[in-house]
Amino acid sequence: MIYYTYMSAWIIFALFSAVFAALVAIFGKIGIANVDTTLATTVRAFIMTFFLVMASLVLGKHHLIGTIDNKALLYIVLSGLAGAVSWLCYFLALKSGPAASVAALDRLSLVFVLFLAAAFLSEGLTWKSMIGVVFMVVGAILMTIK
Repeated sequence: MIYYTYMSAWIIFALFSAVFAALVAIFGKIGIANVDTTLATTVRAFIMTFFLVMASLVLGKHHLIGTIDNKALLYIVLSGLAGAVSWLCYFLALKSGPAASVAALDRLSLVFVLFLAAAFLSEGLTWKSMIGVVFMVVGAILMTIK
């Protein structure tokens, strides 16, 4: 029962993540119509920073900052840098490309995660995951070609 409850929670949060990621594309496309993409990404980062700092304060998590060791901090910083570059590229693509096509190609990150997780995290590749990769790549191509 505990496993079921835990599994349900992560699925629900992952689905919410997908819905909000979709809203990023829609709101972002509308918002950058007449705005420089680098500036828009910067404003977005400030909004996210403010929101997340407030969430940490409200949830009482801010005092845990001292529990992050140097190795974890290094990887969190690298993740933040990768995220920032991803956002810059995403908004640049969104500025001139169709939102659905940009989002489809952006979601190919799952394909990269699968292979990088196998290489660096010892997560296994299965025939089912490889079939999923093929479907994702084909789907992304079909969503981007006119």
